[in-house]
Amino acid sequence: MEFWDVYDVDRKKTGRTWQRGNRLENGDFHLVIHVCIFNKDGQMLIQQRQPFKDGWSNMWDITVGGSATVGDTSQQAAMRELEEEIGLKLDLSHTRPHLTVNFDEGFDDIYLVETDVDLDELTLQQSEVQAVQWADEATILERIQAGTFIPYYESMISLLFSMRKQWGAIYSYEKKESSRA
Repeated sequence: MEFWDVYDVDRKKTGRTWQRGNRLENGDFHLVIHVCIFNKDGQMLIQQRQPFKDGWSNMWDITVGGSATVGDTSQQAAMRELEEEIGLKLDLSHTRPHLTVNFDEGFDDIYLVETDVDLDELTLQQSEVQAVQWADEATILERIQAGTFIPYYESMISLLFSMRKQWGAIYSYEKKESSRA
């Protein structure tokens, strides 16, 4: 049985918890995280869900994702999901999510991390993940169109690839100019 903190519309914990599988009350929200790992070649680490997994079975997905459990910060949830699903230990305790996307029942924090990972050294969670591989943006978009990847908005996938090395929504010419000095 898994329990999640309940948040209000301002993303403040209400002090109440919610059991996974039950419907949230109107005006209640929960926190979900996703972590996208990119390598130096600009490819994203993707995972294939197990065929027996409820929801999106056998489909490819971004690196890891899941709900924050009671007491988790966003960063703690991200680190836990990385370790649980693919056996990767990363310290994200001082990292902010690059993006937060609101959905009907909550907030989805998305972390974009660049680090090279040896796929042979990962330990896949047998109850969740059947395979992992590196994929470029075009491959992920092709799989979405083919129906073998969770149907994220294609523009969202492009945004993840665009944002992986920057912060903010505006391209900064100042940063580029200051790096030349």
